[in-house]
Amino acid sequence: MSGADNKTFWKSDNVAGYVFIFPWLFGFLVFSIIPIAASLFLAFTKYDILSPPQWVGLDNFKVMFTEDTRYWKSVNATLIFVFTAVPLRLCFALAVAMLLNLKLKCLGFFRTTYYLPTLIGGSVAVSVMWRQLFGTTGAFNSFLEVFFGVTDKVSWITHPSTALMSLILLSVWQFGSSMLIFLAGLKQIPAGLYEAAHVDGANAWERFKNITLPMLTPVILFNLIMGLINGFKVFTEGMIVTGGGPFDKTLFYVLYLYEKSFRYYEMGYGSSMAWVLLLTIAFFTAIVFQTSKRWVHYESKGD
Repeated sequence: MSGADNKTFWKSDNVAGYVFIFPWLFGFLVFSIIPIAASLFLAFTKYDILSPPQWVGLDNFKVMFTEDTRYWKSVNATLIFVFTAVPLRLCFALAVAMLLNLKLKCLGFFRTTYYLPTLIGGSVAVSVMWRQLFGTTGAFNSFLEVFFGVTDKVSWITHPSTALMSLILLSVWQFGSSMLIFLAGLKQIPAGLYEAAHVDGANAWERFKNITLPMLTPVILFNLIMGLINGFKVFTEGMIVTGGGPFDKTLFYVLYLYEKSFRYYEMGYGSSMAWVLLLTIAFFTAIVFQTSKRWVHYESKGD
């Protein structure tokens, strides 16, 4: 850079811009880039925090895939959770968004009420509340007794056949953010399309299938991607509500990663698990993006 160019640079607005973004750049480098690079190195080592890391090559991955039975239990629990909770959450969020898109009284109140669980749903307090709600003496058993006469009270969060479903239900309950995004997408659909379809004799299902769904596909894509990412990273619910039990039925991947890293101090093993999780999320995200070319319709493309 010549002297004139250097002088121009310092007199321009570039310096002010770099000064303002420096805190973010510093935080991104120190708290994101460096830890990611360090975890990649530690994934090929045996490291217990107290002693220097020892290079072991692919041993962590070999143990993970061929010897660690709890690892595969965590994979199974996470996959069941993701492929059950994410579709149910999307369907429920879309249904509620369509109801709120109608001209109803006190619409703002209902929007806030339905969005509130999302604001507090991932907190420890709500997880504790959920544990009490579905416990042996919880409100859910009381509801079954009063309205259906069921007197056999069980703990839904400690029974092997219902523990995972109770956490899936908690995830579906936190549908507020997806609902608001669907609602915003519904507001962007031109009313003239529905009027023309109504004139042509299309019923409500035909209008939903041929107008609402195609026009919402970009929003569905976004909510699906975010749901998959958050689903694979589920942690708090399994940690607080069930503790990974019973019999590892709710031992989610990130929960097992946490146990390996911070309970058993196998940081190298935990780092290798983290990179497998990253590649898994990237794999499923790539599949969704690749298949989206067939079902996502953008107005600019004339679909």
